[in-house]
Amino acid sequence: MSNKFESTVREIAYSQTAVYATLSNLENLSKIKDRLPEDKVNGLEFDADSVSMEAPMVGKIQLKIVEREEPKTIKFESVQSPLPFNFWIQLLPLTDTSCKMKLTLKTDLNPFMMAMVKKPLTEGLEKLADTFQMIHYE
Repeated sequence: MSNKFESTVREIAYSQTAVYATLSNLENLSKIKDRLPEDKVNGLEFDADSVSMEAPMVGKIQLKIVEREEPKTIKFESVQSPLPFNFWIQLLPLTDTSCKMKLTLKTDLNPFMMAMVKKPLTEGLEKLADTFQMIHYE
């Protein structure tokens, strides 16, 4: 059964192209590494196309970018994870200096697993959206 989790739509005070340029190269995560809560994410490692981390109760998670649609979408796929999933970042222009962002995670979960992970996944997406909102995209 396919399940979709979405963040709230966020406004970012930078142009769509600036946000895309930063988020589509994962080496730029070094800008936000110190903002991630250490109790939630450990061992963050990344290169231009992939990111891996240790998460509590989950273990090692690794994602890779599987599609870039400049300047609107960046799609990821889990390479290593207890639950296989896809994740994508959508960007839409508002003005020349601002854009909207939405994060989406899609996974196949049975109803029992869904009941267990719905709240943490939703909260996690919102926290990630918060972090992406705080980046200086210049």
